[in-house]
Amino acid sequence: MSGSPYPLGLRLAGRRVVVVGGGVVATRRMPALLDAGADVLLVAPELTPALRAHADAGRLRWERRRFAVDDLDGAWLVQVAVDDPSAAAAISTVADERRIFCVRADDRAAATAWTPAVTRQGPVTVAVLGGGDPRRAMAVRDAVRDLLAAGPGPLDPPPADAGARGVPGPARPTRRGGHVALVGAGPGDPELITVKGRRLLTEAEVVVADRLVPGLLLDELRPEVELVDAAKIPYGPARAQEEINQILVDRALAGRSVVRLKGGDPYVFGRGGEELLACAGAGVPVTVVPGVTSAIAAAAGAGVPVTHRAVAHEFTVVSGHVSPDSSASMVRWEHLAGLRGTLVILMGLKNLAAISATLVTYGRPAQTPAVVVQEGTTGAQRTIRSTLGVVAADVTAAGLRPPAIVVVGDVVGALDL
Repeated sequence: MSGSPYPLGLRLAGRRVVVVGGGVVATRRMPALLDAGADVLLVAPELTPALRAHADAGRLRWERRRFAVDDLDGAWLVQVAVDDPSAAAAISTVADERRIFCVRADDRAAATAWTPAVTRQGPVTVAVLGGGDPRRAMAVRDAVRDLLAAGPGPLDPPPADAGARGVPGPARPTRRGGHVALVGAGPGDPELITVKGRRLLTEAEVVVADRLVPGLLLDELRPEVELVDAAKIPYGPARAQEEINQILVDRALAGRSVVRLKGGDPYVFGRGGEELLACAGAGVPVTVVPGVTSAIAAAAGAGVPVTHRAVAHEFTVVSGHVSPDSSASMVRWEHLAGLRGTLVILMGLKNLAAISATLVTYGRPAQTPAVVVQEGTTGAQRTIRSTLGVVAADVTAAGLRPPAIVVVGDVVGALDL
């Protein structure tokens, strides 16, 4: 039976969605499901680092095995992203028998539901189906996104010659030889990437992405784009930096347009400098696109400025990845303790007890206000306010986890009304 698809917006908050498969396709689809608030059951023997991070953070439930029929108990939707067509067909058959809509990555014609090409502009969500052709859907989606972004408003009539121009296709890289763009994806909210960064994503043939990039940006990639998961999980598995460098160089030397997508800004504890040097050493041209760093944006998202008139005239951003008592530490914590301004600590949750104790020991008052912001600027943001002397204990009691920033200073209460 054939027919035109019936467009529908699914409200999945709190409803069970089963995802079968733990590879790149599932990685690209997962952020939209989590953003919708779905109760996700992920069934796969192995996961990409990005999916593993979601599981470790408790955002989804992972069953480390192959699919079983009972997995669909109570499900509203199933997404199948496995390499074996016969296994995908078997799962689809079970879903049909239970009247559960099934999205299949391997065979759209055999699926009972399709995932549209999506763009979001504030409260507006635009979803486009291309009659089974994802490239057509993305071309229309990109045209609508550009129209909404250009303004002045979505209700304004298009130019008189819009019909003659037709709908442009998705952007393609200019064939001037391979190149790499180091793009800062911003602090977490997908709308906080720069205009240039988003444009380069639409032109990319290869995207090498860390775990901390906004997942919804990956959901907008064209289907033919190669997505390399270079997830860097704090204190967890990571692809060696040398291997990441080699991937960038190899793809670019093969003539491809590569985007290295990094959370925050590429040059703020992002090892972007090492990647630039590796590319330059191989003769690969590099473009650097700065990003909004969480050091400022996550604090702002929690209502905390890093400077404020008559409160703080300077702020210092420091990595807390290495404990103050380690011989590998390059931070002069005793000097930081003597500053009156704002101290922003990135990657510091694991060592927060040692960091706060060191600052107090060297003279920073234990009563100094402190705030910890987890997953800042996202829908999963959590914030606790405390003081320097007890902030580590409060973080443990609240169960906060990376990624998070710590802000220490009187600015924490500067905007309280």
